[in-house]
Amino acid sequence: MFYKLMAKLLEYPEEDLLTAIPTIKPALQTLPELECTVIGEFLKGLTAQELTETQANYVQAFDMTPEHALHLTHHIFGDDKNRGPALIDLTEYYKQYGLELAANDDSSNELPDYLPLVLEFAAQLEPEAAHIFLSQWNKVLNQLASNLEKTDSTYAPLLRLVAQRSSLVQPQEAIA
Repeated sequence: MFYKLMAKLLEYPEEDLLTAIPTIKPALQTLPELECTVIGEFLKGLTAQELTETQANYVQAFDMTPEHALHLTHHIFGDDKNRGPALIDLTEYYKQYGLELAANDDSSNELPDYLPLVLEFAAQLEPEAAHIFLSQWNKVLNQLASNLEKTDSTYAPLLRLVAQRSSLVQPQEAIA
């Protein structure tokens, strides 16, 4: 549930997210206390503002600053030619698990390294496999979280949670 929820919270916010908040809150109780608290505070912030303000905050957080990009390989390769093969490898990895990025798929508008898509994929895996899969992105996720923290982005705590879940050494509470 954690990865699917994080994928939704890190996508461009639409009306359906705001209308789903009352159903999300009770489900948070299944998460470790720290995650429940952080996500609960984030949701509280979403309900305290208009959708257009939420959307503007999202654009400011992720679209205006390259250091905040949700495309993970961008943080490794930038616009270098080596990014293409990395994206192809990731697409092939998804295919091994039966995930096809088809033209009629809503996710087809995004590259395979788009964090919400990566999290959607992780949500389909067994918990240990998801953890191992995300661990390859740990350094990037920590850097992205740090970059967002420097600007006091409301999304920084969410990224920090994802980074913690991707760590090979996790606090005891996060494992529960």
